[in-house]
Amino acid sequence: MKKLGMNVEQIEDVQSIVIKTPKGNYIFDSAEVQAMTMQGQTTYQITGDIRFEPATVEIPKEDVTMVASQANVSEEKARETLVATKGDIAEAIMKLAS
Repeated sequence: MKKLGMNVEQIEDVQSIVIKTPKGNYIFDSAEVQAMTMQGQTTYQITGDIRFEPATVEIPKEDVTMVASQANVSEEKARETLVATKGDIAEAIMKLAS
């Protein structure tokens, strides 16, 4: 590979790799990683089992209070509905009002 101008190096002792996205995290536990450098550009190759953890929705206290007052329900019920609707205030109010 070196004759082609490519350098491949194994990265040792990798414990885990996390790729974060807005929808959640892709997690590689005990992955094997190789760094390949060619023409000054480094590319990483990951091999291993992957799992996906969906992102948790963070619901601001103000949203909970507003939904609770608009739908005339408890803040606990408002929070549950906001989590179910992934933070969509209008949808939460409509669900609780029906």
